[in-house]
Amino acid sequence: MKLQQLRYIWEVAHHDLNVSATAQSLYTSQPGISKQIRLLEDELGVEIFSRSGKHLTRITPAGQTIIEKAGEILRKTESIKQVAQEFSNEKKGSLSIATTHTQARYALPGVINNFIAKYPEVSLHMHQGTPIQISEMAAEGAVDFAIATEGLDLFSDLIMMPCYRWNRSIVVEKDHPLTQKKQISLEDVAEYPIVTYVFGFTGRSKLDEAFIHKGLAPKVVFTASDADVIKTYVRLGLGIGIIADMAHDELIDDDLIAINASHLFESSTTMIGCRRGTFIRGYMYEFIELFAPHLTKEVVDQAFEKHNRAELDALFNSIQLPSH
Repeated sequence: MKLQQLRYIWEVAHHDLNVSATAQSLYTSQPGISKQIRLLEDELGVEIFSRSGKHLTRITPAGQTIIEKAGEILRKTESIKQVAQEFSNEKKGSLSIATTHTQARYALPGVINNFIAKYPEVSLHMHQGTPIQISEMAAEGAVDFAIATEGLDLFSDLIMMPCYRWNRSIVVEKDHPLTQKKQISLEDVAEYPIVTYVFGFTGRSKLDEAFIHKGLAPKVVFTASDADVIKTYVRLGLGIGIIADMAHDELIDDDLIAINASHLFESSTTMIGCRRGTFIRGYMYEFIELFAPHLTKEVVDQAFEKHNRAELDALFNSIQLPSH
């Protein structure tokens, strides 16, 4: 059994069983990958993939377990490399982050700018996706950190650390009737068509909970994962927008009015998640602290020593989170 063979079955499984696409991503040949997979199956005495002719059709039950174990081995191998790199050159390496559009567009630019200035030899990779996709990438070890508001709690093998609290604004055109009210209510908001985030994105669950609690049925006419898209459709007159406070820029969005809605909705918390057992290099600690200053190396180390969600919550309950 070779490490290369484990890499091949892991990558094929994560390229929708497309050996050709896997070969391109690994800069090798399709026949070479197919041969090595066959050799591994022969050695183990089980099929990892079912086939129809030359095409892989599905992962077998045995293959599913083997691929999971292969992933664990590959992650440990990567940790060994990280340890060696930390001692050979503590300011050189790579850092991969999976996050949502809102975080990438509004929360992270300043952090990344400062990080790159301090660590110019660290290659930084950002992946955008849904909260579930982001969490899966972190849980599988495909990225170092996942940053999101929703979805991270679905994966028990992630260490989740709270970064900051935030709330929402109602964005409307300048002549909208809501701009004339001293303080808007949920009933006021429910009178108008609403443009907001797709369910499962950027604290959308808190929005829905508020309306349900009041017995209101909001008229959500359009949803998107991107706050800039939401604002575009507000400008087209499709409805009023409900977005994260940070997503309204007074200079860029000077044609829209942002009405504070923090009294209408419970605040949301953005988290940074990291796979349990990850070897955190010095510059990775620093990135976390740049993004969330209360998450010092000492606090992060304490978080990694906790065994379950309840212990993590107890650790962070005493920390006053900043607002964004």
